[in-house]
Amino acid sequence: MALSLSSWSSPAASFLSPPRRFLIPSFQLHASASSSIRPPPKVVLTRELGKNGKLIDALAKHGIPCLEFPLIEHTQGPDLNRLSIVLSDSTFDWIVITSPEAGSVFLDAWKAAGTPNVRVGVVGAGTASIFEEVMRSPQRSLNVAFSPSKATGKVLASELPKYGNRTCTVLYPASVKASNEIEEGLSDRGFEVTRLNTYSTVPVRNVDQTFLTQALSAPVVAVASPSAIRAWVNLIPKSESWNNSIACIGETTALAAKRSGLKNVYYPENPGVDGWVDSIMEALRVHDQLCKALVS
Repeated sequence: MALSLSSWSSPAASFLSPPRRFLIPSFQLHASASSSIRPPPKVVLTRELGKNGKLIDALAKHGIPCLEFPLIEHTQGPDLNRLSIVLSDSTFDWIVITSPEAGSVFLDAWKAAGTPNVRVGVVGAGTASIFEEVMRSPQRSLNVAFSPSKATGKVLASELPKYGNRTCTVLYPASVKASNEIEEGLSDRGFEVTRLNTYSTVPVRNVDQTFLTQALSAPVVAVASPSAIRAWVNLIPKSESWNNSIACIGETTALAAKRSGLKNVYYPENPGVDGWVDSIMEALRVHDQLCKALVS
């Protein structure tokens, strides 16, 4: 049975960076509404506020209190203003989208360009969900036509279909900090790739120290990107030996966590929200077992 959620938050400030609004995060604690006493969080959710709903709902079914503690915020990339122009002036065989944020940025530009006909390849189900509303439109001109067998950029680049013997063209709107794995993999297969760096990520500013203390004491921190891993490591006080668990959305983020020196790293074989929830639950089970062993 799903438990209802109660929350409290500090005010969120915002700034406008045309044509998209980027929010400076605030923080929210989610717990069972059946008790007037708020328990300390067991899981820290580090995506921006509003993007943790599925995780919150899944963990609420197990009565697990969560703290929303955003680690990164999104900023405008150098090529953002070019994206709608390119979509208006050029056609591509594929638009490749590899994250929900890249998808949201693309949709804004696509609408500004007059919703031209496009065929989209996404890295996985989480990214595909950004396009659900558009795909339900009966007059839709956007078709999500490909997702790889495994939700990683490397596999996407190796499996994206080619048409005939001609050169296939790809538009790749990406984060400034994304690696070259996608365009290199596609170029090696003969695709002509246009990459536009449409957004970037920076660590959150003005971190509330009370919430940071709670986050540091939580058994599990759930992280969805290498940028968030770096932000978390930078928040750990140098005087502390933090050894609680990191539950990553996929292998790429997990490798970044291990390279950063984090020890207890969990991640699903197939990236995605469902596997992420399983990894969080596994990390909590191990934590509970260790606590019981220490008590006994």
